Amino acid sequence: MQVDVFSTSPYSGNPVAVVLDGADLSDEEMERLARWTNLSETTFVLPSTVPEADYRLRIFTPGGELPFAGHPTLGSARAWLDGGGTPQHAEYLVQECAAGLVTVRRGEDWLCSRERTADVHHFRRHHGRRLFDSRFRPHGPIGRVGTLHRPVRVA
Repeated sequence: MQVDVFSTSPYSGNPVAVVLDGADLSDEEMERLARWTNLSETTFVLPSTVPEADYRLRIFTPGGELPFAGHPTLGSARAWLDGGGTPQHAEYLVQECAAGLVTVRRGEDWLCSRERTADVHHFRRHHGRRLFDSRFRPHGPIGRVGTLHRPVRVA
């Protein structure tokens, strides 16, 4: 599916392609699908590898994989919830990504996130910049538009 982040109007937000069931895809297939969508990011939701997380997220650009990105985090959280995902906690969910665990708080029509200190230090050490603001802050509306069908095996 495609999610318009920071907008409730179709085709006016920051788009991200979200594959809700990416568990059976290889790294190469994920990379190829990200190139095919040609969006700034394409994400793949997978089962978490740690008990604290609700799910695991891999984020790809047409040029390769990212350890973390802000709007794909929020757009994927919305898609996961809309797709029937049930968080372990009522007021927030925890996403596992290559940069660590990211907490995403949620309300009825909003999501917001904040970095965790350990993740910031890891990300800065490896990438030289912050993940995002250290306070929880609302990021505006997150709408959903369009559909990206479940991928089939790419030859």
